[in-house]
Amino acid sequence: MASIFTRIINGEIPCYRVAENDRYIAFLDVRPLKAGHTLVVPKKEVDYIFDMDDEALSGMIIFAGKVARAMKEVIECNRIGVAVIGLEVPHAHIHLIPISREGDMLFTNPRVSLSPEENERLAKEIGAHVKL
Repeated sequence: MASIFTRIINGEIPCYRVAENDRYIAFLDVRPLKAGHTLVVPKKEVDYIFDMDDEALSGMIIFAGKVARAMKEVIECNRIGVAVIGLEVPHAHIHLIPISREGDMLFTNPRVSLSPEENERLAKEIGAHVKL
């Protein structure tokens, strides 16, 4: 059965798309730790990030870097934190989270709630700054 991320990639489930190329997609997390919390996902479904071949893994990191730089231009923060947990969805993905302190990366923190309009605005603004 296809993962929820594959269903997003296939257009079966809507998302707030930030950037995309033929191999990767970035979209806003539906349960963000911070406004702009973005997921970077390979379009080829692989459960565990380190099961990806070297070319796909390095390509995903490069793609994530481009998205992170765009996020930093749009969102006021000290850094874009990077996390790979790999247990939530059986499809490799990288979390990009705007942070101002280490504690902002705790997945036990309360999630923020954003309106659809705010998510749409963030996705468009970040996407406009991504240099693929």
